[in-house]
Amino acid sequence: MNKLTGFVDLTSNEISVLREATAFPRRFDARQDLIREGDTPGPVFVVLDGWVCRYKILPAGTRQIMAFLLPGDACDLHMGMFPEMDHSIQALTPARVAVIPQADMHRMMEKHRGIARAMYMAQLVDEATLRAWIVSMGRRSSVERIAHLVCELYLRAHGSGLVTGSEFALPLSQIILADTLGMTPVHINRVLKELRLAGAMKLARGSLTIIDPIRLVQIAGFDENYLHRRLGQPVIATAESGHD
Repeated sequence: MNKLTGFVDLTSNEISVLREATAFPRRFDARQDLIREGDTPGPVFVVLDGWVCRYKILPAGTRQIMAFLLPGDACDLHMGMFPEMDHSIQALTPARVAVIPQADMHRMMEKHRGIARAMYMAQLVDEATLRAWIVSMGRRSSVERIAHLVCELYLRAHGSGLVTGSEFALPLSQIILADTLGMTPVHINRVLKELRLAGAMKLARGSLTIIDPIRLVQIAGFDENYLHRRLGQPVIATAESGHD
């Protein structure tokens, strides 16, 4: 809900409609697929709790993660127009996911313009995020790549209410980060150590702490414009207001 209200001022009636549509979520275990490549597209998924990802398995058996879905994120708004899924969606942690039939979602959007506008804006931001990931994979160095992803996930987690101060739970193993960033787990480990020694951030036991947000932003060359948030100040630059 927070994500959509971050794009559009929804009416109380529209908020009630959304709450009703997501009132009976399904539970998924960690590493359980919501839907797989080749399946017939089904409902619209809305993540209510937990972390979910989009991924694709290559012929050699390697995996590429193409997106992370956090609480408030929806996916497959228009996939029903295609005959089959071209990627898979999996829960990375135990997750609660609302499963809304395509027909119900389309009726909701036709009847409530605010919901339709918010859903379309959310989809556009997802596409902008994918473009930012392509730039990272093609042009950013390994240390810039990890720093940029951390900045993005911090802001998105903050918008989902998952952040406490400069720290938040990041339930992503080094293998998952490697599959996301096109690196090996050994290389990921080396770069995480480099960022820790630089005094920018540290990742330990599934918890990420941003030690120096300004330093981290500088290393990443991070510009949050592609997230299109409606906030006055970049949260990442004020995570530790006492830092000088």
